[in-house]
Amino acid sequence: MKRRQFIGAASLVAAGSLLTRGVAFADTGGQARLVVIIMRGALDGLAAVPPYGDPDYARLRGSLAVAAPGAKDGVLRLDGTFGLHPAFNFLQQAHADRELVVCHAVASGYRERSHFDGQNVLESGGVAPGTLDTGWLNRALGALPRGAVPADPPVALGANVPLLLRGPVDVTSWSPTRLTAVDEDTLQRVAEMYAGDPQLSKRLGEALVADAMARDEAGMAGMKAATKAGSRYDEVARAAAGFLRNDAGPRVAVFDTTGWDTHANEGGARGQLAQRFMELDAGLKLLKQQSGQAWRNTVVIAITEFGRTAAVNGTGGSDHGTGTVAFLLGGAVDGGRVLADWPGLSQRALYQQRDLAPTLDLRAVLKGVLADHMGVPRRALDETVFPDSREIKPQQGLIRA
Repeated sequence: MKRRQFIGAASLVAAGSLLTRGVAFADTGGQARLVVIIMRGALDGLAAVPPYGDPDYARLRGSLAVAAPGAKDGVLRLDGTFGLHPAFNFLQQAHADRELVVCHAVASGYRERSHFDGQNVLESGGVAPGTLDTGWLNRALGALPRGAVPADPPVALGANVPLLLRGPVDVTSWSPTRLTAVDEDTLQRVAEMYAGDPQLSKRLGEALVADAMARDEAGMAGMKAATKAGSRYDEVARAAAGFLRNDAGPRVAVFDTTGWDTHANEGGARGQLAQRFMELDAGLKLLKQQSGQAWRNTVVIAITEFGRTAAVNGTGGSDHGTGTVAFLLGGAVDGGRVLADWPGLSQRALYQQRDLAPTLDLRAVLKGVLADHMGVPRRALDETVFPDSREIKPQQGLIRA
């Protein structure tokens, strides 16, 4: 890779916002491209992909529920049970183009509700937090057939190389230095800090709602125009695409985002979470546009450490949960469907009577992509990439033949 190309892409990432903490790159030596997006904070899967056809959905979600397809600000229909949040216009088009698979009621092997531990398991691929100090993606790259990984070390852009990509395959790093103004994620964390003080929490909540109303005065169209003018993911998407479309560049990219820990004032069809969905959607659209011909060989995996409670809480948000969603997107994806063994949202069906019950192991999805898209051998997947996981079979049919 030419030094000029590296510096150019690095400068783009430097301009990124605090919600994207950088990109890590690796190489496979083949044509397959893989982008992994870690959505830190526990994404509300019932908000991202509402099961509008479930008879218990609207009752449980309360103020967070999104109307059925066809209604004002209604979900974007995927099938008779599931739809996308109305902010996900690009993802709806990707579904129509058969480039999107939605995996619902999915979870890693972790069943507690600690962000730190959940992210550790998500990235390490271990059976419990703290059991591994390397990441499943790094180990997968190391397990590729001899000659598939070039001798030159891969490149990492970001303040830190995430655990997901740490391990025997070397990753060099670069750190952006530009700070930005206080963003919505910071305000959300301040709101959580004051949650125990009734008066301060009430005043701050009123201020946040007023601000959201002011920004939403023009309605969803105004939000779309603002996002089109400049998404917080623009720089990182352009940088990632620039590397992946370069024949001499790396083939694997990893970046993480924050802002998904929505304990208060989450919003339904509109609001704080809707805005973040819209920005993510715009970033993914730009990633496709900028990837050029490389897109047809690309799989994007968007994953989070766990989901959120099925019912709305007392502050208009949702708390730490279990089952959630994962997205598979890209020209190499055999999409146009929702992959789900739907457990339902009745009180009896909920996990520990509060969460969406997980029925799909995330490791099965990841194994399917790594095997069929990247060529990682099955034995390595069972023993090295995801240790002690022989009983979890790779999900078939995720990648185009």
